[in-house]
Amino acid sequence: MLEVAACLDWEQIDTVLLDMDGTLLDQNYDNHIWNRMLPRRVAERIHQTPTPTEAQIAATGEQLFDRMRRVYGTLEFYSLNFWAEHTQLDMVALHKEFAHLVRYRPSAATFLQRLGQHKINRVLATNADRRSLAVKQANCDIDSRIDLCISSHDYGQPKESAGFWQALQQAVGFDPQRTLFIDDNDSVLGSARDYGIAHLRTITQPDLDRPPRADLNYPAFNDFAEIMPAPLQ
Repeated sequence: MLEVAACLDWEQIDTVLLDMDGTLLDQNYDNHIWNRMLPRRVAERIHQTPTPTEAQIAATGEQLFDRMRRVYGTLEFYSLNFWAEHTQLDMVALHKEFAHLVRYRPSAATFLQRLGQHKINRVLATNADRRSLAVKQANCDIDSRIDLCISSHDYGQPKESAGFWQALQQAVGFDPQRTLFIDDNDSVLGSARDYGIAHLRTITQPDLDRPPRADLNYPAFNDFAEIMPAPLQ
């Protein structure tokens, strides 16, 4: 794994772009919905029973995960409308049902507050559907802790696309050489790197219920206290 990312020079950073799921927020919420509950609920609908067998759930999950792999990295992968049509389920209701699992990752809320004290522009840049974002906002009050919230759905292009970064720069006006971008997704970080963003960091443990990741391709940390700007005197 690359060196822990505790050596940021905050004098060289004006803007921080932050991913949401697995970066600011614990990805356990999303993993629970998409990997565990969605296969079960689809199996319930297909087999018309509230208690599908484990084999039925596993078979349904394999079909769902195959579909996810085929659209991974596209805007469809992140679209609740797409998955509602595919599964014939109310995806917003499913997200709201487990909203109690939404939580910040270690020191993330304090990190956002500290950036504000230093007058560093805080921009949430997420692939999340706006309706998914609204569920998390209702439980974590993200909007009050940032300066701007951008969903890739606003631009019709995922963060994996160069077009997203062009649209984001036009909207925010950030200097790539003075911008820090934090994300847990390697493909997205690669897209940001190709666009010229100078400071890139990733997360070792996006899902706090899973083991830390190893052999990461970007400087990594787990607790935002590791990269926190010093308090103002």
